Amino acid sequence: MDVVIDGYNLIGSESGLGGALEHKRNWLIQQLIRYQDIKKYNLTVVFDGWRSGQSQETTERTGGIAVIYSRLGEKADAVIVRLARTKSAGAVVVTSDREIQSAVERSGATAVSAAEFSRILRSLDGSYDVDDDEEADVEAVKKGNANRLSKSARRHNDKLKKLRI
Repeated sequence: MDVVIDGYNLIGSESGLGGALEHKRNWLIQQLIRYQDIKKYNLTVVFDGWRSGQSQETTERTGGIAVIYSRLGEKADAVIVRLARTKSAGAVVVTSDREIQSAVERSGATAVSAAEFSRILRSLDGSYDVDDDEEADVEAVKKGNANRLSKSARRHNDKLKKLRI
């Protein structure tokens, strides 16, 4: 499974974007390396470079994960949507940005909120038991069988269960 992560969105959901941003990026990358060692998924984390980035998009491999910085003038959102379209149904995109969620779901990928994935990462330290949190699962208002979730909600829950440790 391919997991594409909106880096600053995940950092913001965890600890805010103020303060030493480089330190927070490095911490997130280290957490993702630990996660990748356990789950063996293809992880890609994307950070904005649109304000002060380089003229070309840069990609580096760190501990088995791909770290992408968007090019100067391009937001990470565009890179994430492009990656989701390329990977389509096999991809999970971690972001709380509704525009990105809508765009990636139209391409067949599954969107998971940064808060949901943050809980999964915190479970690496044993500080949070994801299995006890059933509120993270999607419950959609729908027509039809009251005992069955919608197809998109079932797909979301299936991917979320696969992400859990």
